[in-house]
Amino acid sequence: MCRLYGFLANEPTKIECSLVHAQNALLEQGIQDRAGLTHGHGWGIGIYPDGLSVVEKQSWAAWHGEHFKKAAARVYSKSVIAHVRRATVGPPSIENTHPFAHGRWLFAHNGTIKDFDAVRPKMLEETDHLHREEIHGSTDSEHIFRYLLTLWQRQPDRDLRLTLRDCIRNILAWCHEVSPDQPPSLNLLLTDGQHLVGSRLGRTLWSIERDHIGICEICGKSHVAHDIQQAYRAVEIASEPVTHEKWLGVPDGTVFSVDPDIKLHFEPIGEFAPTA
Repeated sequence: MCRLYGFLANEPTKIECSLVHAQNALLEQGIQDRAGLTHGHGWGIGIYPDGLSVVEKQSWAAWHGEHFKKAAARVYSKSVIAHVRRATVGPPSIENTHPFAHGRWLFAHNGTIKDFDAVRPKMLEETDHLHREEIHGSTDSEHIFRYLLTLWQRQPDRDLRLTLRDCIRNILAWCHEVSPDQPPSLNLLLTDGQHLVGSRLGRTLWSIERDHIGICEICGKSHVAHDIQQAYRAVEIASEPVTHEKWLGVPDGTVFSVDPDIKLHFEPIGEFAPTA
């Protein structure tokens, strides 16, 4: 179990309120989520301040000290992935803390692959050897990330949402072989700073689309230095609604993407092939 946050907009945006100050900010979800669980085994924030991915993370709880709050206050980016961790596969450590990064890619996961020790060899066999060598931690999440990048680099011009869908289908097939009665939970987020794709499978996930600039009711300020030549748009994704606005539940069993117009699109994950 973890708590996820993803953001993509057509203009750089401050998201400190979503991470720290809102009614159910990511920090609050880390302290206690709606199920009464805490997520104190690490935190990370990944951004694109100059078009390149930068990650700040620690292996302690987000509410310990001021590090998370200060990192959130510095965020001004078109694309963000943030995460607070509750360890299931792999102990608390900086190597096991999300988001994971490779070049321009950032990735985070909420969920668990049951019996991962048995699934891991199947996944590694299908993962490019260069990506296998770049796995530094012990989480199922980092292994998923490297397998997903393997699929992407084989067909880099393919729709990224379809690549993610196939990644999940194959993981479902391996999990079914190992533990047919214990399906994995796979809420995933992946971005390169310009595109955002993700999935909901077995965990809660919510979204909200914004189509105008407003004054934040939390801080009383606008979060955007607006370019009047374009209409502002943004999409936020989170494990739980962050504010009391009308967030919509992401349909379970779907993959989604944010298109160039910053609009959400969903597609069923569909059936996996048992012999994949």
